Amino acid sequence: MAIRIFVTATNTDVGKTYTTLGLMEEAARQGLRPAALKPIETGVKEGVPADGSALLTAMQRLNPAASALGLEDVVPIRFELPAAPYVAKGEAPLTLEPVYTAIEKIEPLCDILFIEGAGGLLVPIEKGLYMIDLPARIGAHTLLIAPSSLGSINDSLLSMEALKARSIPFDFLINLYKDAQRFATVTRPFYEKEEIAFALLPEALPETVKKLSLLPSDTFQRP
Repeated sequence: MAIRIFVTATNTDVGKTYTTLGLMEEAARQGLRPAALKPIETGVKEGVPADGSALLTAMQRLNPAASALGLEDVVPIRFELPAAPYVAKGEAPLTLEPVYTAIEKIEPLCDILFIEGAGGLLVPIEKGLYMIDLPARIGAHTLLIAPSSLGSINDSLLSMEALKARSIPFDFLINLYKDAQRFATVTRPFYEKEEIAFALLPEALPETVKKLSLLPSDTFQRP
């Protein structure tokens, strides 16, 4: 079975898709068959999910075994309204059954499956269900992505506290693109003095994939 990795972030527009695409490229360079899944995408215009389309294009290029997959497999749940799924779905109930079906279809075609969340960890999906609940439901290891901008420490610590409170193991990656020149003097000293382990993207991609490739792959079972 494939190694399942849940890619999340401290908020929206932090670099989840950018990171997922980079991880897929690096996984292919290391001889792994990568695949990607975005369980839920909102803000879908004219029925075409932008993030999902990028993931599908990369997956089909990097993994010939996945050439027959389509957008309905990569983004099983989609909404037009650019809002949290809880809001975007309107009054209709939302079930994760299409997500489980997609995993069962994609997983035999890959060695490592990157599952990209939407927004941050506490984005609501349905009553009593949040993005942070997905790693346990799908049996995935978590990657937390944070920006390098001023003010990111607060959001990062809040996300880490939420993960630790639920006993969710994770790796912490910082996408070095916002305030990149000031990161070394404004943000990095805190993480180093507090001994918070982090890796910088994109240069950390090779080591990150090597580490992920050593994780156990448990048989996925629906809840």
